[in-house]
Amino acid sequence: MTETMRLRIDLAYDGGGFYGWAKQPTLRTVQGEIEAAMRKILRVSADPSSPEAQSEPLRLVVAGRTDTGVHASHQVCHVDVPPDILARAVGHMDVPPTVALTRRLQRLLPSDIAVRSIAPAPDGFDARFSALERTYVYRIADRGSEVDPRMRGFVLHIDDDLDVDAMNAAAAMTIGLHDFGSFATPNPGGTTIREVKTAYWRRVPSRPLIGDDAAMGERYRTPAVESGLLCFTIVADAFARNMVRSLVGGCVQVGCGKRSLDWFAGKMATPLREGSTGPIAPQGLTLEHIEYPADDQLAVRAEAIRAKRTL
Repeated sequence: MTETMRLRIDLAYDGGGFYGWAKQPTLRTVQGEIEAAMRKILRVSADPSSPEAQSEPLRLVVAGRTDTGVHASHQVCHVDVPPDILARAVGHMDVPPTVALTRRLQRLLPSDIAVRSIAPAPDGFDARFSALERTYVYRIADRGSEVDPRMRGFVLHIDDDLDVDAMNAAAAMTIGLHDFGSFATPNPGGTTIREVKTAYWRRVPSRPLIGDDAAMGERYRTPAVESGLLCFTIVADAFARNMVRSLVGGCVQVGCGKRSLDWFAGKMATPLREGSTGPIAPQGLTLEHIEYPADDQLAVRAEAIRAKRTL
């Protein structure tokens, strides 16, 4: 068996032009674009039937698969690569192979993907199973905030006055260990039981782009681009498919008066998926952060999280 080294890749992407993270044969995906670029740089055949592709598939494992149209400002994945294959990235550059691969990917990948860093992963690191928690933010421009067409790619416009207090009352019901079967779809053989650590709605305060103490005498203070937006922040150990967007959709129905808090509580109490709890539009959702334990706890965490959870 060929010896490999594991690389941690930190990246970001605008999900608007992708059919999600996971590679699909005929659709443009984030995983598909990165793997294709890596194969080109490292000169590994794209033909899955070739001996080299079978032995060195360059398959990315991601911390959290994002759906079609969902963004990531900080995503993490890993890939296992034989050192001699990785060395092909160096070429005429006098830099370590991971630095060379980072630079070449940054040049080759399309502009809607940004590789932030590539480094050898610590022992026991698994991008998916070692993660302690993930943080997502959903951004909405309602009637209480100014709609800026420049942000249409990552902010959802809703022509309603949303009741933030009611939405926070709904969000508070999600905190803790619950079966989110009313708001999510399990993977085959999986579960919709998840532990939500934080969930709340807040309006971004209106503020200048540069702090008040930095005024240089101008009459008009340029506002920060997110001023006035309504944002939902949720942190959990993991998320089931469509879970965040469906919870946002449920909260928005409560916030605009179409559904009651009792209805939301009933959906939390009875984990049954039906038509009223489908996912809201994807463009407002961004994966913001992945948290990992200390290096000496990575393998322990990965082993623990592989166990199927029950309530």
